[in-house]
Amino acid sequence: MTRILILYYSHGGSVAEMSQYISRGIESVKNCEASLRTVPPVRASTKKNIESDIPESGSPFATYDDLINCDGLALGSPTRFGNMAAPIKYFIDSTSDIWISGGLAGKPAIVFSSTGSLHGGQETTLLSMMLPLIHHGMLLIGLPYTEPGLFEKEGGGTPYGATHVAGNKNELPVTKNEKDLCFAAGKRLAKIASKLKS
Repeated sequence: MTRILILYYSHGGSVAEMSQYISRGIESVKNCEASLRTVPPVRASTKKNIESDIPESGSPFATYDDLINCDGLALGSPTRFGNMAAPIKYFIDSTSDIWISGGLAGKPAIVFSSTGSLHGGQETTLLSMMLPLIHHGMLLIGLPYTEPGLFEKEGGGTPYGATHVAGNKNELPVTKNEKDLCFAAGKRLAKIASKLKS
């Protein structure tokens, strides 16, 4: 079985919803399974940065074993000033032991994001998530222009990864095109991870 970890942080729910469509894409590939994991919010306190050790609902919190034991990774975050959100960065910044051991080297990865506006930093957020994955030695996979959704004039979707435009009040639903691109990204990741594993 090829195991793909979908690791994300979601504040308004859009990234969590996108992870579901990525999961469906992964599990459309024979002998591939998706594990959805999230990270806790962080706060600006030096006493205890993580707000909670147990999620109230949704996906369980990620562990380092989830990363080490995966055959591929989908990393998702909302955009914060053109960058990944602090909770996902906080978790990634704590993976030095995995980096030293090479635990993620040679494994494929995709990135995905949601923004409040069409020009709200989608691509820079995706690139910011790619940087630590490159340092981990992961193989980054984008979305090729054989995906017709990349030519749509509304909503998200970039060759760097699946994206969603949520609106400045998080009022816009994930569109069919955005769902299709999430599915395609997950399927592509699973196919490549499966081939690399075998």
